[in-house]
Amino acid sequence: MKGYLSIRETSYKWGVSERRVNQYVTEGRIPGVERFGRSWAIPESARKPDDPRKKRGSKHDGKRRNSIQPLP
Repeated sequence: MKGYLSIRETSYKWGVSERRVNQYVTEGRIPGVERFGRSWAIPESARKPDDPRKKRGSKHDGKRRNSIQPLP
């Protein structure tokens, strides 16, 4: 369908598994999704939802808190 992507196509575009895209759809995290029979149609313009586990601008900047320091 023109202007829409399948779950498989969206998973390739976003670099995540098909299962993860399906979870986004069922959780209602992708606006504009349509159901056609047993398949989902995701708008081409849809953006990948942010992962709530990842915080932007973390004060640790990707460093572990209790990392082991090398001996001098």
